[in-house]
Amino acid sequence: MKIQVNEIKEGLQHFHGTEMFYQIPLLRTRFTDGLKYLANVAECFWLITDTSVIAKSLMNQSEFITIDFKRLSEEKQDYSGYEAEIIYSDGNDNILEKQGYRTTDFPLDELRLFFVNDTLMLPSEY
Repeated sequence: MKIQVNEIKEGLQHFHGTEMFYQIPLLRTRFTDGLKYLANVAECFWLITDTSVIAKSLMNQSEFITIDFKRLSEEKQDYSGYEAEIIYSDGNDNILEKQGYRTTDFPLDELRLFFVNDTLMLPSEY
């Protein structure tokens, strides 16, 4: 049984800075305690891998990348055929990339991450 959404949100609020960095072996992307927690409780290691691959490919356009996961409204889902999307921008509302997901089991409706210096983190860990 997966942990409830409010428990995840509650848990994420406790991460400020990070004690440890973890690494995705092939990508050499680092990620923080907060993301390790999220990957474990929400079973979303795919999110760390996907966002790392895309954010890395955008590093020549921006050193700082914001990553926004958003579940689409039912109306938008019907229209687009996607259940969720992840938008990558430069932190100044310039969209660099958009990725659609036809289905997702990610429990949160939205989540923002930062990617800077080859490291994926929660905004509170920046």
